[in-house]
Amino acid sequence: MKPHALLLALVLAILLLLATAGEDTPETTMKISTTAFSERRAIPERFTADGKNVNPPLAVSGVPKEAKSLVLIVDDPDAPMGVWSHWLVWNIKPDTTVIAEDSVPRGAVVGNNDAGTAKYVGPSPPSGTHRYFFRLYALDAKLDLSAGSNRADLDAAMHGHILARAELLGRYGRE
Repeated sequence: MKPHALLLALVLAILLLLATAGEDTPETTMKISTTAFSERRAIPERFTADGKNVNPPLAVSGVPKEAKSLVLIVDDPDAPMGVWSHWLVWNIKPDTTVIAEDSVPRGAVVGNNDAGTAKYVGPSPPSGTHRYFFRLYALDAKLDLSAGSNRADLDAAMHGHILARAELLGRYGRE
């Protein structure tokens, strides 16, 4: 291949990468936060299986106007058996700005976490410190998914409907 053709191919490949970057992770100003702990910091025991085992209060902002529903997934990617889902909630109204401590937003649907229960199960690492992601997704549709559905069902139902996403990371460990 001639040098100028190689350079042209390289430039085209870079432009293609730039054009498709972010397709799986839409750009957004959507945010999820909490007053219970700071980003990347320790989750207070109250919100873990060692404490009250209740969800922390969460604040939501910047949801796209075209969103029809929100999904909240709380999981631990550091679990020994792979990603472990602690809480699955969908069809949250898109105008929701607060998810109160120890509550599920009115009208939302709760799925089965990896403990097999349809509720929040707080951090409970077998050893060491784990990361816990609170991921919020804005969707262009409400999901036709039964209460008690699992993570695989939820992921499949969300596919192709994600408008935006945001995440909050907390950590929890045992001595």
